[in-house]
Amino acid sequence: MLPSSAPRLKKLDHVRRPLVARSIALLTAFCALLVGIHGWSLWTARQGQLAETMASTSNMARALAAQAETSFKIADAILGEAVERVEHDGMEDAARQRLHERFIYFDAHSSEVQGLFVFGADGSRLVTVPVSIRDNNADRDYFRYHQTHADRGSHVGKPVRSRSTGAMVIPVSRRIDRPDGSFGGVALVTLDLGYFGRFYERFDVGREGTILLALDDGTLIYRRPFKESLVGTSIAQGPVFQTMKSAGPVGTAMLRARIDGIERLYSYRHLEGYPLVVASAQSKEEILADWWVAVVKMSCVVAFAVAMLGWGGARMVRQIRVREKLEEELRRAGSTLEQQNQALKTLAESDGLTGLANRRLFDEALAGELARARRSGTSFALILCDVDFFKKYNDRYGHVAGDECLRQVGEAIASAARRPGDLAARYGGEEFAMILPDTGLEGAQTVAEAIRAAVAGLAIEHADGSAGKVSLSLGAVAGTPGAEPDAAWVEAADRLLYEAKSGGRDRTVARCL
Repeated sequence: MLPSSAPRLKKLDHVRRPLVARSIALLTAFCALLVGIHGWSLWTARQGQLAETMASTSNMARALAAQAETSFKIADAILGEAVERVEHDGMEDAARQRLHERFIYFDAHSSEVQGLFVFGADGSRLVTVPVSIRDNNADRDYFRYHQTHADRGSHVGKPVRSRSTGAMVIPVSRRIDRPDGSFGGVALVTLDLGYFGRFYERFDVGREGTILLALDDGTLIYRRPFKESLVGTSIAQGPVFQTMKSAGPVGTAMLRARIDGIERLYSYRHLEGYPLVVASAQSKEEILADWWVAVVKMSCVVAFAVAMLGWGGARMVRQIRVREKLEEELRRAGSTLEQQNQALKTLAESDGLTGLANRRLFDEALAGELARARRSGTSFALILCDVDFFKKYNDRYGHVAGDECLRQVGEAIASAARRPGDLAARYGGEEFAMILPDTGLEGAQTVAEAIRAAVAGLAIEHADGSAGKVSLSLGAVAGTPGAEPDAAWVEAADRLLYEAKSGGRDRTVARCL
């Protein structure tokens, strides 16, 4: 063990008890969190199960409504044709026979239709399929309704027992008018209640689920499970109709039925164009049955997990202490290594005086950017610059002042490297360079002039300089890299730099490669 480790280990020994206490507290908190997550998961699963069933019952109600609408539209279409034939063709023998044949066709091709009838103004049978055993239906509610109401729309009546077949039927009727507009009779289509029952039995609503069809005044037409004694009774004060009054014609809600007291998830829907309401429902108990099984199983698993955590907690405390100590040592070692690596990288890639990239990083960046420009076919520019009469500056002001001068010039050059890909570097001595990816000749010349202006703006005194202050000469070369060697770019920029010095210094010479 290293001597420097002893104080640290001693310190760890002093905080052993607080650390153990915190570990126990953390374990307790984890157990509480586990229980909390378990509770939240169960609640989420419950809500998800209810939401899934809600969507299922809603879709079922939509399907039931579509089926009912289809059945009543068929009856409506038959009645429309029958009324039109009677009012225009009359009820002479030939017209009556044609209508009877048409009724036979409808009866054969419409499984929901139980009977088709035309009654005269006195209630006597004029046309009927099947043949009625009673000649007069003037006492029926639908007949009396049309006697006193002149509207021409279809009327859906309360369920009745057919006098022709003895089956429970839903009467759908229309008024027939004489040419003078007075009451001339009734056209009637009866829909088989058993047809709706057989259709509803195809749906799986569970053992305690229900499906119902009712008039919008609350008169029950059909309810699954079917009890004939309930047909025709009123459920207007029941939860479905009370909810529909407040929530609108379509909805879903958890309600308790007045008929059997079972709480169910109901989805109801009022038919468009007809005074009818359909609803489907599943028992809340059945909906959540599988969920309750999962609650028991998962709660046992969680209870066992919490017990195991409590049993193993004491044994884990010492391991936690050792692990934390080792992790801390590793973190410190890693942090130190990272800092050392970063320092080495900085030393290897930057110039110690100016902080700019050094010659090594410049060469690597130049090769990389030229290779990229060759692959992508993009433009590239390189600037070389040199402090004018720097040797004379050193001779007059000394090397310390010369170093400060180079540092300030380096900062001015770095300020021109505004894009992430631009790289300012100290090339050597008083020479600097700037790599400009994706830059044409005009852009390179603009950056070079900005560098020259920035250095001139420093106004560093130079008695032997061109204008009594430090200045730069710059050579800028730009173009699209081809098969030429990388060194050709440096040589070209260097020639332009020499040309700038030969031309009087403190200037930029820029050309394409």
